[in-house]
Amino acid sequence: MSKIQIKKVTFKNMESEWRSYHQTLNEINLLRQEIMNPYQEDQDENVGGGRSGFISNLTERIATRLSTNKQLKYLNEIAGSIEQVYNALPDNYKKLVRLRYWGTKELTWDGIAAELHVSKRQAMRWRDEIIQATIEVMGWR
Repeated sequence: MSKIQIKKVTFKNMESEWRSYHQTLNEINLLRQEIMNPYQEDQDENVGGGRSGFISNLTERIATRLSTNKQLKYLNEIAGSIEQVYNALPDNYKKLVRLRYWGTKELTWDGIAAELHVSKRQAMRWRDEIIQATIEVMGWR
């Protein structure tokens, strides 16, 4: 398989998605809660008329909202892609992810390389492979 040339902005954007992965999961949960428990239910304004296009079954209405919400679909796609790539990674790559993107302290590439017992260049190659794989799973370019 040939390596696709990735735009620099796409690479940076995907790195940002890895950094904000846990925040994305929180956003998904909040958005799902908002959809499932709206502040005010839609009211049937069809007084005395024929049938409305309104779905009267609450469960169907919620399921429709969950499946058609574009933001929720997009966030789930991002989180799912990151999970898919992360779960397929070897342990040393997973450690790099935890140090680089999910860690509480900011480490330099030299610090990350020291923690992984590899060269700085090797750690950066692993990062490139992780981001490349995630971009391919997402279908970005």
